[in-house]
Amino acid sequence: MEIEEGSTNVYADLGRLDAVEMLIKAQLATKIGEIIKRRRLTQIAAAKLVGMPQPKLSGLLRGQFRGVSEAKMRHCLTRLGRDVRIVVGPPRRHSAVGHIEVLSG
Repeated sequence: MEIEEGSTNVYADLGRLDAVEMLIKAQLATKIGEIIKRRRLTQIAAAKLVGMPQPKLSGLLRGQFRGVSEAKMRHCLTRLGRDVRIVVGPPRRHSAVGHIEVLSG
């Protein structure tokens, strides 16, 4: 059996053109799910809190976030009591293209 090592982005490994965006959304959805679980919220209570229909939140938590914008996901995080920071770093020397990552603080 041949095993090929993947990158850190499964969407890129699958050849998706929107791989970076999909990875960011997956990471944001994971954070939203972790917070909901940690706070022991039902999906109904969480959906009301974040201002999203429960079926849409349920889909987001199951990885079906294609119809949810990154902005809406950031809004969900703030409604769940989290600060969201966007930091633009200094220019990169070794690469013309920068990168985007989701960090926990």
